[in-house]
Amino acid sequence: MSDNIKILREKTEEAKLGGGQKRIDKQHEKKKLTARERVDYLLDEGSFEEIGALVTHRTTDFGMQDQIFYGDGVVTGYGTVNGKLVYVYAQDFTVFGGALSETHAEKICKLMDHALKVGAPIIGLNDSGGARIQEGVRSLGGYADIFYRNVQASGVVPQISAIMGPCAGGAVYSPAMTDFTMMVENTSYMFVTGPNVVKTVTNEEVTSEELGGASTHSTKSGVTHFTAVNDIECLENIKRLLSYIPQNNQEKPEKLEVKFDEEIREGLDSLVPDSPNKPYDMHDVIKGIIDKDSFFEVHKNYADNIIVGFSRIGGRSVGVVANQPMSLAGVLDVDASKKAARFVRFCDAFNIPLLVLVDVPGFLPGTDQEWNGIILHGAKLLYALSEATVPRVTVITRKAYGGAYDVMNSKHIGADLNFAWPTAEIAVMGAKGASEIIFRKEIQAAKDPEVKLSEKEAEYAEKFANPFKAAQRGFIDEVIMPNETRRKLLKAFAMLENKDVKRPNRKHGNIPL
Repeated sequence: MSDNIKILREKTEEAKLGGGQKRIDKQHEKKKLTARERVDYLLDEGSFEEIGALVTHRTTDFGMQDQIFYGDGVVTGYGTVNGKLVYVYAQDFTVFGGALSETHAEKICKLMDHALKVGAPIIGLNDSGGARIQEGVRSLGGYADIFYRNVQASGVVPQISAIMGPCAGGAVYSPAMTDFTMMVENTSYMFVTGPNVVKTVTNEEVTSEELGGASTHSTKSGVTHFTAVNDIECLENIKRLLSYIPQNNQEKPEKLEVKFDEEIREGLDSLVPDSPNKPYDMHDVIKGIIDKDSFFEVHKNYADNIIVGFSRIGGRSVGVVANQPMSLAGVLDVDASKKAARFVRFCDAFNIPLLVLVDVPGFLPGTDQEWNGIILHGAKLLYALSEATVPRVTVITRKAYGGAYDVMNSKHIGADLNFAWPTAEIAVMGAKGASEIIFRKEIQAAKDPEVKLSEKEAEYAEKFANPFKAAQRGFIDEVIMPNETRRKLLKAFAMLENKDVKRPNRKHGNIPL
């Protein structure tokens, strides 16, 4: 183990013992680690076993026979993270810029084959300039071999990619097919074609950071799920992510021990404002429901009108999907639908129950949304939730309007339990819009149309802007006080723990991609 890693481990332990957020001193917090240092820091001390350390490339063209490096630019092997087996590869940028050769790819493929046979997560630490051009089609074939295994492993074992340096051309497609992608700010980037090609083809002047940096992919494209300020934070994020997910699709996530009290959370009673048009932060609702400090948000900087992430409720790992009234009033749009659908499908693949918190006024209207396929992308979320067989519980905190009510894990698409707070409004649309349509003639004929509209709006709201009509039909299982929510969810997820659903006999469905 390097002296640098020993120092970093000591600093980490000091920070954990001291409480609060872990910080590394200035000497090390910005340092870019080597491939072996990354592996050493990620894995439990002394657990790493290397595979293929003596492998060398087979190229004799362009003088390559005189440039032989053991390992051929990638460190591969297995070890443990918090005592659990993982397979890891780390590309070494100091050897041919981490470029992928035929043998480099063979090492990664061998590792992935082991992971599939054993049933353990695959972690890729990417830092590569792309295909090794001296090898021509052999390096391209190596990429395709990896891509094929990414697909075979998908939904069988978790796959995590950390981009810790350059990742360009064909190299980007393997991370894109894994379950989660992480990037390090200012030192990593991803793009299919680099700035020079972009300039040649489109005359656009753009830097590598602007084109494919961590900020770009975490906010604009949604390609990356997590960003980190340095290598250390990135590796810590991988460790934390692994704590919420099982080893493979045949196992359930680990359940932690939790001390319980009466579990009544009075603070939830005052979160939803009296005015239906006033926003509130759904993060506060999440914090009031879950085990303390257990929320780990995914895709935090992308499509922030919906929140997704992992948490624990009674020690159980639970995937949370929640509308965010603080952003666009919590509407569903193209990006939010894609973000939530992807997260739901991961949770379903790996036996992680789903909690859906609903405050949605509908789908975002406008030509931009329609022309960019809101119908298609909204259907992805509808499909993902309808397909999911894990325990699924919904809590409607306020608005649940129109088709978005159906999409957000309604009873009609297979949710197991649906709760509503007394503040819930379940209707085709808001009271004002509905009144303008239903009572149009009465309003137009009135001496004071504004007064008549207000009267009819109140009448509609009294009849439909509440959860009781839905509860009478069985679409809502129970109307609960907000302070009871955590207690209800603890019991609900415990009751649903052994849920077993047999799917229709088919090769696979055809999700609207």
